[in-house]
Amino acid sequence: MEDVKLTKLSKCAGCGAKVGAGVLAKLLKDIPTLTDENLLVGFEKSDDAAVYRISDEQALVQTIDFFPPIADDPYLFGQIAAANALSDVYAMGGEPKLALNVMCVPESMPKEAVHSILRGGYEKCAEAGTIICGGHSIFDDEPKYGLSVTGFVQPDRLWRNAGAKPGDVLFLTKPLGVGVLTTAQKAGLLDETATARLLDEMRTLNRGARDVFAQFRVHACTDVTGFSLLGHLYEMCAGSGVSAEVDTAGIVFLPDARSYAEIGLLPEGMYRNRTFAEAAVDCGDVPLAVCDLLFDPQTSGGLLCAVDPADADAVWAALQGKVPAAQRVGTVIEAREKAIYLR
Repeated sequence: MEDVKLTKLSKCAGCGAKVGAGVLAKLLKDIPTLTDENLLVGFEKSDDAAVYRISDEQALVQTIDFFPPIADDPYLFGQIAAANALSDVYAMGGEPKLALNVMCVPESMPKEAVHSILRGGYEKCAEAGTIICGGHSIFDDEPKYGLSVTGFVQPDRLWRNAGAKPGDVLFLTKPLGVGVLTTAQKAGLLDETATARLLDEMRTLNRGARDVFAQFRVHACTDVTGFSLLGHLYEMCAGSGVSAEVDTAGIVFLPDARSYAEIGLLPEGMYRNRTFAEAAVDCGDVPLAVCDLLFDPQTSGGLLCAVDPADADAVWAALQGKVPAAQRVGTVIEAREKAIYLR
């Protein structure tokens, strides 16, 4: 077990392995799909999960997410992958209830390591009140793990990533910089304290953030993962027909993330995210390193919510101590030439 270094077995780490949003949109274009009046959310708006209405009081939320190792320790990798998959249900305002394992492992991987990955996933799901009741596994040269998750939400309390309105206040609940720091970690540059902080952020559930936001008027919500803060915010703006002003002074970065970005230690996924969203972003006078961090792919990132302005101060107070990093990061504005303006 001590000889297993999972991140050395894969080319990409965590959500940094995602197919770029622009490429994904082209792949899905013109694919015929069935329609159903009870399908409340499909993939047409790049939402975090599908939602199907069962009755006026209940809808099914369904998602799947898996990726290659983001941590060397198998148990922590399992915890992070599970937290990341569960987050898609929280981002819809739902409660995850059932999950299925999705796993790829090399034939040579020690059984103890495989067991630890699964145990990490099971224990994180237990923390969320979610039951893992099966799954599917195959052999592959690179290890991968994640979950297919089923949850429930009241149809009239469903959150989508479209629906933001001018005047809404944007909140974020975890610090940024995961992609940059995992790149530094693979290069052996992170000390134990920085590594422990990074891993703790990624394995923290977004349940606390969901519980706070559920008390208020949320007009749009998504979790910030592989497409970066600006990539996911761009999708929110495009789906809502609005623009956004981002106050970069209000954004919290993980320790040393900016320093590594300033010397150009950036993950490949950052460049894919720039290609996807850069034309829709006015970076103004914001330093290049900060812009890079806003395009940085996150793994198991926080929730990004557009909240009714009348609730903003109460949301800010309620988030304190309930999420890893409460941040008031900007405002939704009327649609302009660009989707996002950095300040």
